[in-house]
Amino acid sequence: MQTLTLLAQAAPGAPEQPPVLFQFLPLIIIAVLFYFLLIRPQQKKQKEHQQLVASVKTGDKVVTAGGLHGIVANVKETTFLLKVADNVKMEFDKSSITSVTKSAEAA
Repeated sequence: MQTLTLLAQAAPGAPEQPPVLFQFLPLIIIAVLFYFLLIRPQQKKQKEHQQLVASVKTGDKVVTAGGLHGIVANVKETTFLLKVADNVKMEFDKSSITSVTKSAEAA
């Protein structure tokens, strides 16, 4: 009785698989692009907004996210009072400030 031994071999001329690093390289490049084009600028903008909110003081002219213009009458821990007209004061969250149009020092 004869035994037949077969060895598995790739067909002649069949392409070899590229290394694993080259297979994941496009995904790595996309992740890096997402970080530099989307995530990093958003974090930078958020940090600038936090600094703006922290620097608001009484007497500053501000614009809220709703488009309301007024003068800061009082700054509290998480809110501020905004004077929008004579004898009219409204309370807003600090995060609703979008810009400071004129600081108290410049007035």
